[in-house]
Amino acid sequence: MSMLTGPRLRQVALVARDCGQVAGDLRAAFGWADPFHDPGVGQFGLTNAVFAVGDTFVEVVAPKQPDTTAGRYLKRRGGDGGYMAIFQIPDLAAARARIADLGIRVVWTAELPDIVGTHLHPKDVPGAIVSLDWTVPAQSWRWAGPAWTGQAPEHAPGGVTGLTVEVLDPPAAAKRWAQVLGLTAAGDGRAAVIALPDSGQVLRFVPVPAGRGEGITEVTIAGLTDGEPRVIGGVSFAAATR
Repeated sequence: MSMLTGPRLRQVALVARDCGQVAGDLRAAFGWADPFHDPGVGQFGLTNAVFAVGDTFVEVVAPKQPDTTAGRYLKRRGGDGGYMAIFQIPDLAAARARIADLGIRVVWTAELPDIVGTHLHPKDVPGAIVSLDWTVPAQSWRWAGPAWTGQAPEHAPGGVTGLTVEVLDPPAAAKRWAQVLGLTAAGDGRAAVIALPDSGQVLRFVPVPAGRGEGITEVTIAGLTDGEPRVIGGVSFAAATR
């Protein structure tokens, strides 16, 4: 993608008790190349593995010390699951003005020459940690390692096409995510959907089962072979056929 004109879901993160096990299961299931391990996530008390899936990314994080946000999420969710959605945006200033107008708190920022990250407070945007990131050039993605820093290497086709989030109030959550992204949501009172028209991706919001915490429960990916979804790290990975 040489030019970004609207928000795009660029990376989805899972949180797991055992990063190596879940990363190994993903490699075995889908044949993805070796992941990048980012030492920078150590500041959050985490280890990670980032897989390139086309020119989008699937990350696994795991706490390596007590009292981390990821560890608390594991406890609330009742085990491994989807944790974070990172959106690439074309206009950083407009996005930051939008979230300020909405009264949404920012919990972390990164300001680098080729990438900027803005993590939003999960209590203000329910269902996952949402990040709004800007890159230059648009094809690059520093969070995936040196090969993607300031450039984009040759890569396979396909990629993440959407996700499903379990939340207490799907229409309200979808409305909030849509406001953050500068889009609109549609729904029927029980479930709700946000279409990202420029990337062709879809975000779905459904009711969370009783006794579970909110979280990302499914990731759809173009290029996966048809068949039953594979549940890995508490997340269903499905072919993008819907």
